[in-house]
Amino acid sequence: MPPLTPPETDAGLARRLAAHAGELLLRVRSAHGHGDPAALKAAGDRASHDLLLAELATHCPDDAVLSEEDKDSRVVGSVDAGGRLTADRVWIIDPLDGTREFSEEGRSDWAVHVALWARTASTPHRLVAGAVGLPAQHRVLGTDHPPAYPPMTLEAATSGGGRTIRLAASRSRPPVFLTDLADDVGAHLVPMGSAGAKIAAVVTGEVDAYVHAGGQYEWDSAAPVAVATAAGFHASRVDGSPLTYNQADPRLPDLLVCRQELAAPLLAALARQLSGAAAPGSGVPSTGGVPSTGKDTR
Repeated sequence: MPPLTPPETDAGLARRLAAHAGELLLRVRSAHGHGDPAALKAAGDRASHDLLLAELATHCPDDAVLSEEDKDSRVVGSVDAGGRLTADRVWIIDPLDGTREFSEEGRSDWAVHVALWARTASTPHRLVAGAVGLPAQHRVLGTDHPPAYPPMTLEAATSGGGRTIRLAASRSRPPVFLTDLADDVGAHLVPMGSAGAKIAAVVTGEVDAYVHAGGQYEWDSAAPVAVATAAGFHASRVDGSPLTYNQADPRLPDLLVCRQELAAPLLAALARQLSGAAAPGSGVPSTGGVPSTGKDTR
């Protein structure tokens, strides 16, 4: 009699779903080509969303799901769409993080996010499993096998002033406050695409930190934060308060993910930047960290 196969863990399922959705997105990308970016974005979003929902319905039929592509995902009100606010387990997914990069030929800085929130978890963020698929990079980062905490690079450890911090930044529109922050801490900006790709770059040691304060939602950061914290990195709001998920309002507009040894100096620098928020035209977000539009400028 063959040995029994152990049941799949939540973290293992997250990894498998992120991998499968990524494989599907690569096929969609190949089949559609890049001649019509809008159509390619729409096709990728829908195909990955449908696959993830079907798999979760099969394997976790009693769990709730919060997906960027659900029509009510951004609705804030008395109606608890899908019962997620009272559920004990909620999968938070972004079927295609970085549609712009996905639609551009040759770009690999886009991702698939799959995370699980559990009411009984002891951590403030309550994320108990997560995986970030980087399909065009042919890798998946997951909480089942968290990446090893990378050593500080020689450049960062020996440069003038103690270190040159590498900050992941939007490749097309880095916010003014981030440029000012980089000047404050002696950092340089490293342009790249999606939020998931940026946090993955922190986890793998390609950059040292990712700071965002332009407006995001829970699905933009849940899976990457789960992986980053499992690997030993710092993750918080830009004012140092905890990141929380499965909230009635899914907007989670700002965050800091960085090496543990950089958390204190970056939070201190952010406090200095945030203290100037009242100055007209400063480009610095208020302590709440998000413009009223909730627009994601990644």
